[in-house]
Amino acid sequence: MIDNYDTLLFDLDGTLTDSTEGIVKCIEYALTKMGYEMPEDTNKFLGPPLYQSFAEFCGMNEEQVNEAVRIFRERYSTVGLFENRVYDGIPEMLDRLKKGGKRIMVATSKPEVYAVRIFEKFGLSQYFEIVGGANINGTRNYKDEVIEYVLAKADITDRSRVLMIGDRKQDADGAHKTGLKCMGILWGFGSIEELTEAGADYIAETPEEAADMLL
Repeated sequence: MIDNYDTLLFDLDGTLTDSTEGIVKCIEYALTKMGYEMPEDTNKFLGPPLYQSFAEFCGMNEEQVNEAVRIFRERYSTVGLFENRVYDGIPEMLDRLKKGGKRIMVATSKPEVYAVRIFEKFGLSQYFEIVGGANINGTRNYKDEVIEYVLAKADITDRSRVLMIGDRKQDADGAHKTGLKCMGILWGFGSIEELTEAGADYIAETPEEAADMLL
């Protein structure tokens, strides 16, 4: 048990919901419109900020990245964000944690406006005190920036009692940059190897196990 954390920051994509279908279809939509071929490994797009992914995985310059994100959002803002599903066991885990007295918040690199709509659509809004995400204009993209934003919004000064929970190395890196510990979860997009290499402080295989560890 690691019940010494009273505030829990959750990642969204790959942690609370499986957004694979919507993200991959919108990436394909953007790349096709721009005349790029779809990379073979689409899983690498799941997790990092879009601006970073288009530059790193497609070799785009800043102008091309901005255009790719704009086209991606043409489809994502109306269709793609709901091509999504809540992972099995997530509502039960959140319910247990909330009833157990935990403060539950979200720190995602997804634009905040989309995250709020997703939680409303899938009935998860009730669990979260704060939903923090990126700005739609491309700022506050990286996980450490979002974490700092959420901590400031929550007026939290004692970081020793805050835990970041996510499925990719960006979650562990962002947590450690901001002085937090990180729980890596294995039901999402990341692997045990990725999370271990990134220095995740704890590992949970299922939502049920995560709740057991935290209560």
